[in-house]
Amino acid sequence: MTVLAETAGEERNPLIPEPYDIFWSAVCLLVIGIVFYKYVVPRLMKVLDERAEKIEGGIARAEVAQEEAQQTLEQYKQQLADARLEAARIREEARTQGQEILAQMRSEAQAESDRIVAAGHSQLEAQRQQIQNELRSEVGRTAVDLAEKVIGQSVSDEAKQAASIERFLTELDESNAGIGVGR
Repeated sequence: MTVLAETAGEERNPLIPEPYDIFWSAVCLLVIGIVFYKYVVPRLMKVLDERAEKIEGGIARAEVAQEEAQQTLEQYKQQLADARLEAARIREEARTQGQEILAQMRSEAQAESDRIVAAGHSQLEAQRQQIQNELRSEVGRTAVDLAEKVIGQSVSDEAKQAASIERFLTELDESNAGIGVGR
């Protein structure tokens, strides 16, 4: 009752707490602070350290992955350069082979052309010889016919005919050679 009497007699400020409330609030705050410092802060620090390690590990892994990607890019660039060099070499080789094939085909065509020309010349020579022989025999027969008409008798002996034809043709060839008429 004394507490009620004191409160009734004096008026206290309602915003200022009682000293025992301040004391017990400080004790509770101190107990909560110790428990917080002893149990909560270490767990919180542990979680933060794990996160920091994960982040640093992730950064390290990212750096390693970036280095690997850079190495892979360099290898790709090297392979691309090698492929371009190989393609240029293959193109040059194909160009050289094409030129060789072209030269070979030209030489084969020239050889075939020379063979055809030679065959034509030999065929012409054979035909010329054949025509010349035919003309000789024809001229010989004509000469014999003319001789028979001029002489008025038959030249029936073939040996004499052949000798006469040969003599006539030889004289004819000599006169053509003297004039400048060649074969």
